[in-house]
Amino acid sequence: MPVKPVKLDKLDLSNNVIILTGATDGIGKEMARILAGSNPKRLILPARNLEKGNTLLEYIKSSNGNANNVEIWEMDLADLQSVKNFANKFINEVGELHVLINNAGIGIGNQIFKTKDNLELQFQVNHLAHFLLTILLLDTIKKSVSAELPGKIALTSSEGNKFGEIDFDNLNLEKNNYWIPFKGYGNTKLMNVIIAKELNRVIQNENITTYSIHPGIIQTNIGHLNNAFMNFIIRVIFKVTGAEITVEQGAINVLYPVFSSENKDTGKYYNEGIEDEPNKIANDSEIAKKLWDVSEQILKDHGMI
Repeated sequence: MPVKPVKLDKLDLSNNVIILTGATDGIGKEMARILAGSNPKRLILPARNLEKGNTLLEYIKSSNGNANNVEIWEMDLADLQSVKNFANKFINEVGELHVLINNAGIGIGNQIFKTKDNLELQFQVNHLAHFLLTILLLDTIKKSVSAELPGKIALTSSEGNKFGEIDFDNLNLEKNNYWIPFKGYGNTKLMNVIIAKELNRVIQNENITTYSIHPGIIQTNIGHLNNAFMNFIIRVIFKVTGAEITVEQGAINVLYPVFSSENKDTGKYYNEGIEDEPNKIANDSEIAKKLWDVSEQILKDHGMI
């Protein structure tokens, strides 16, 4: 039985160009600190709010004294054009990428919010925008990696994937408002697991490894839309399970599978750093291919690819 990681051995990432989304808060903030302290070649941290991005940069400087290779770039996952602009800028100005960690996420309980792209907010932020970012950068990753310098694509998922479902007639949650708390969130976290697996089939590159990872139960501001019902449910879960972990441990739980030399299998799901079985739907190759194709079509309809 593998042991849950309690720390991450000192990393040397001096040859790695890394993108980490969702770095201004929660576990992303701690991941950014840990990665910055591992001497990356370049660490690009997209931020919707540049003021929060600059605060993050000051946090890294005060924690590590090492932020020379850290850059804050503007990107809003709730705006598909913003994601495309970020990717185009990255390809033109950087042109190499070894590690992509799609970490940003949002949970809004049983409410429905639409983005400017007229898509349900969780569906877009948790799944579709990260999917767009990944496929736009795939060629760059393929050209950058080698057996000596492998590539890694990770998606921060959740144990919530286990009560998710894939309803292709209701991806945008338009049939109903999912009165069950976290249902829409669970759906998108299942999508993360499915896409991590499907990436293997699509990439067909033995030098790129993909992961989906549940960091553990952490009280962060994932439900940052001030949803009182959502926050109440989160507090109840913490009280009942007694399972809350620190933000730093959550960050380690995500980074450990990605950078540990022990994890060589690709497309796997990890629960707090330990390989685990996700929702059985994630093993359905037909659903995986259809989710990929449908997601691509939505992006084509929006003129993104």
